[in-house]
Amino acid sequence: MKLLTPVSVAWLSKLTNAEIIGNQHLEITGVNEIHQVALGDIVFVDHPKYYNTCLNSEASCIIINDKNVIVPEGKALLFCNDPFEAYLKIVAHFKPFIPCTKAISDDAIIGEGTIIMPHVFIGPNVTIGKNCVLHPSVSILSDTIIGDEVIIQANTVIGSDAFYYNTKKDRQDWFKKLLSCGRVVIQDKVEIGAGCTIDRGVSGDTVIGRGTKIDNMVHIGHDTQIEPNCLFAAGVAIAGGVQIKSGVTLWGQVGVTKTITIGENATVLGHSGVTGSLAGNKVYMGFPAEDAGIKKREIVWIKRIPELWKKVME
Repeated sequence: MKLLTPVSVAWLSKLTNAEIIGNQHLEITGVNEIHQVALGDIVFVDHPKYYNTCLNSEASCIIINDKNVIVPEGKALLFCNDPFEAYLKIVAHFKPFIPCTKAISDDAIIGEGTIIMPHVFIGPNVTIGKNCVLHPSVSILSDTIIGDEVIIQANTVIGSDAFYYNTKKDRQDWFKKLLSCGRVVIQDKVEIGAGCTIDRGVSGDTVIGRGTKIDNMVHIGHDTQIEPNCLFAAGVAIAGGVQIKSGVTLWGQVGVTKTITIGENATVLGHSGVTGSLAGNKVYMGFPAEDAGIKKREIVWIKRIPELWKKVME
């Protein structure tokens, strides 16, 4: 999330009740988590396993619970006992939850020729391009950007919160919600089926590339980046932070785990489970999804096991 105007690290230290270590004169231009961090951003880290990743990232300021780490030149640390809570306080300040009182927000921008059918909800700060069609009971939540000639079928929800939790088993509530301040960006000529759900980014963007076609009952997790001209059949479920390159086809009920990459023009056959990154220009199937040619040969040999066993026993 980019801030409307930069804020000083000194001001953030007061907001979070944290001690500044390092550069006292920094100005922060964005709030982010480590997967999409950029220069000028503030991030948080509360586990030693990830200290070096955050400290050596593009982030300009790191909220951390260890004051004995080495501060990279030019950066600032905000030291406090609970970086997660400090981060939540910053997000809540800059992106507070504001209940809506109208079906279509006054500040929504809707392009010429766009058709909005009954019972559609359009939240604050939403932009919708020209010649789109939003079918009944579609929900477009805050900060979503939709391009031109986009079709969204009934009961789809765009921009719901990320399924993203801070997990600690030494407290009564193991799972604590990380507030979402990102967006969904849908490019031109995308079609989205009925009953789909597309989560906003935690702090960055979930992107659906130009010309992509999505069937019914598909879920796309937070911060997933889908390049142009992909095709997803019904029941596909994609976890957060996935990179899907152009021309990828996922057939019915494919499941994709988090933070992996699927290469250009790859095809994954129905009911497969993608548990790791896949190279482009190949066909995959099975669980875990592997080269379909190899998988099919394996199935042939598995079917021959009773015959082979019978010969052995003779």
